[in-house]
Amino acid sequence: MTTRPIRRPVLSAALATALTAGMAVGAGGATATAETSTGTSAETSAGASAAPVDGASGIGDPYWPLDGNGGIDVATYKISHRYAMATKQLSGRTTLELTATEDLASFSLDFLLDVSKVTVDGEKARFDKTDGGHELRITPPRPLAAGSRHTVVVAYDDRPARHSYAGERNWLASKDEVVTMNEPHMAPWWFPANDHPLDKAVVDVKVRVPHGREVVSNGRLLDRKVGTSSTQWHWRADEPMVPYLAFFAAGDFAIEKGKHRGLPWLVAVSEDLADRDQAASMRLMKKTPKVVAGLEKDLGDYPFSVVGGITTGLSPGFALENQTRPTYPAVGGSATSLVVHELAHQWFGDDIAIERWSDIWLNEGFATFMEWRWAETHGGRSADAVFRSYYANVDATSDFWKVAVDDPGAAKVFDGAVYGRGAMALQALRNRVGDEAFWRVVRTWIREQRGGNGSTAEFEEVAARVSGQDLGPFFDTWLRTLAKPAATDTNGLG
Repeated sequence: MTTRPIRRPVLSAALATALTAGMAVGAGGATATAETSTGTSAETSAGASAAPVDGASGIGDPYWPLDGNGGIDVATYKISHRYAMATKQLSGRTTLELTATEDLASFSLDFLLDVSKVTVDGEKARFDKTDGGHELRITPPRPLAAGSRHTVVVAYDDRPARHSYAGERNWLASKDEVVTMNEPHMAPWWFPANDHPLDKAVVDVKVRVPHGREVVSNGRLLDRKVGTSSTQWHWRADEPMVPYLAFFAAGDFAIEKGKHRGLPWLVAVSEDLADRDQAASMRLMKKTPKVVAGLEKDLGDYPFSVVGGITTGLSPGFALENQTRPTYPAVGGSATSLVVHELAHQWFGDDIAIERWSDIWLNEGFATFMEWRWAETHGGRSADAVFRSYYANVDATSDFWKVAVDDPGAAKVFDGAVYGRGAMALQALRNRVGDEAFWRVVRTWIREQRGGNGSTAEFEEVAARVSGQDLGPFFDTWLRTLAKPAATDTNGLG
């Protein structure tokens, strides 16, 4: 078994045996025209009014059909909260700047909390909860025209821990600390969102907490306003992000910061941990800037303007790649591979988000492979040795080989095969096309997909184009065939 928490079920006995042998697992006729001014109705080229529709309750991902929403594109979330540590009550409002992508009579946001008021462009809007309380359906005073920009404000007051979605209860809090970290869903427990990787937006977070408590979030600390009995902390990330990657943590934290090769870093460790665990966690967090510098040697420039990490005193059971500032449980000072994994995600998962949840191996396989690569370049076993140890020690009858890595299904989205076999596919590709061509594939993928979304089909196209090889059968074998690959040169196992 791995010595650190992971976001997936317990590993199979065969894979556990292989790990004991020294392997690591990473954890949108007539052309419509529209004014861009707020609230203007769309018209056809003939001048007749277009019929507005109710935006879909989901963005179209089959794994979680209610995730995301049709008809909108969010540009900015401005979140302003007050959090009561003792009662775990969250109150405040979120202001969304969004564009209608079709003529809308109504639209939805993914949000679980009780809502008291919604306005669209300063006017009161009707709203209700649908689909088991996950969808906040908003009906503005007038239809929204395709291409028009709008300001939506949602006010709420609730206890997030009361709510569940897709079998998940994701509010992680004690009376001393809270951290909003989880995947694939977290945003609906604390702000209304277009909750799918396809819609990135800039996130600005203000959280007011009692005096003596700190708040840490993504990006940079812009301001800290001290009131009579509370303090408001204001954080903002410069680059757009996927909603589940946004987070805040509130509690008692030791904070350290600096610059490494011009890149600002800030790390935090919960003071609820025992002294020894605090010290070890801070040592681990302070490895962050040097790990980034090491990853840049293979992957090119770090994609964001700041970096960091935070260790919670709670027990999430996993680490998560929150953009610019991953969150960790207390795992000791020597778990460098875990930091490598979450920081590799800043390229694979954060900067390049997946197109659908079925593409999750592009996140987890790459992050796990970069753990292997880190060991290879820092005095440990080569990535190829780890790859071959996996292959030798996982029996052909293991369930490990019975998961379609490119489409594992919602129930197995974080299965061990997504991590381990995903990483194996990458090392096998490296063996198949050669080291120089492999790293050209990786860097081309990063350059061409930067700041956007990527799919398995797109990665396969890049790999074939850059390497100049027909890799269709190779990827079929590693990503789609529910059997252990044959030990052949064409499969990267010669």
